[in-house]
Amino acid sequence: MMYRLQLFVCAFAVLVGGCAQAEDNSPAISSAQADFRVITVANGLKHPWSLAFLPDGSYLVSERRGKLWRIAPDGQKTEIIGVPDVYHEGQGGLLDIALAPKFSDGGHVYFSYAATAENNEDIANTEVARAELNLQQNRLTDHQVIFKAQPKVEGANHWGSRLLFAPDGMLHITLGERFDYKEKAQDPTNHLGTTIRIKPDGSVPADNPFADGTQGDPKVFTYGNRNVQGIAVHPETEEIWAHEHGPKGGDEINILKAGANYGWPAVTFGISYWGLEISDKTSAPDMEDPILQWTPSIAPSGMAFYMGDRFPEWKGDLFVGALAHKHLRRLELSGRNVTEEEELLKDAGARIRDVRQGPDGYIYILTDETDGALLRLEPLD
Repeated sequence: MMYRLQLFVCAFAVLVGGCAQAEDNSPAISSAQADFRVITVANGLKHPWSLAFLPDGSYLVSERRGKLWRIAPDGQKTEIIGVPDVYHEGQGGLLDIALAPKFSDGGHVYFSYAATAENNEDIANTEVARAELNLQQNRLTDHQVIFKAQPKVEGANHWGSRLLFAPDGMLHITLGERFDYKEKAQDPTNHLGTTIRIKPDGSVPADNPFADGTQGDPKVFTYGNRNVQGIAVHPETEEIWAHEHGPKGGDEINILKAGANYGWPAVTFGISYWGLEISDKTSAPDMEDPILQWTPSIAPSGMAFYMGDRFPEWKGDLFVGALAHKHLRRLELSGRNVTEEEELLKDAGARIRDVRQGPDGYIYILTDETDGALLRLEPLD
């Protein structure tokens, strides 16, 4: 895949302005606002899903099949042992990972994954656990499950599964409606098609919208969502932005509000995969409208606001990975309005599963392939 990536990247650069060779022989790419190159940090990853940055400069990468890797800056991979068994079927498996906000050696790592019921392996749903990560031994210990999405149901799709620590310290968990159970997304008393807000130990914050349990599950923060695989805090407003997969069309970017209903499936810009109408409405009273929708669907996954100094031209832009259209989408913003969009790496032919800004100010992406890669975008000198 990496040979194909470099080949297509170079061809793309020729089309838009020429292909130079950087000092490390990686091809230069000219985009609308910045010239950059793609550096391979590591390859040989099998459907990697999520990326976190460790304090020593190494990377933590999850694979959907249930593997967790520590990757050194030179690309050498060391497996982290102690990962619990996961339900690796369809889109399920080991999914997102996030470090505790004040992580240090021996600190907590949070991870989401698909898990079956204790007494019934035919039903499953998303769970979130935390464990202590010993960087000296490359081992997880003291595993604690802090959240179990209910109900557990049959099927292997739409697990959602992004984790975000908000500025107030609360942990947000995105979930899917598990595909065949879309009507339940309109019911906040269950977890299907919701986002969750909990304390780092799994307990319920007193200011959650349904904290008393009378009108919804106490852990539910939003509902009417479909399959949310991107979430990020706006660096200036501290609003929580999230995107979700539409069906055939109708991917959405939303700003999350406590207790809000985001409409699925009562309102949607998309149709079913079989071409059938799901709803005749794209908006409705008491339901939140997206700030942007994509039709046809790009199948978004991963999301990050860029606030680094390596790419000053991109400061404040939003980056989203695209699985179906196989590119990195850059969005220029004016407040809540998207004023411009650009497709980067679209000729690379790689499904982009995750995108992050690293502590070094570079942009990192994971490609969701059987021979997946951790890549770094660097500006040209």
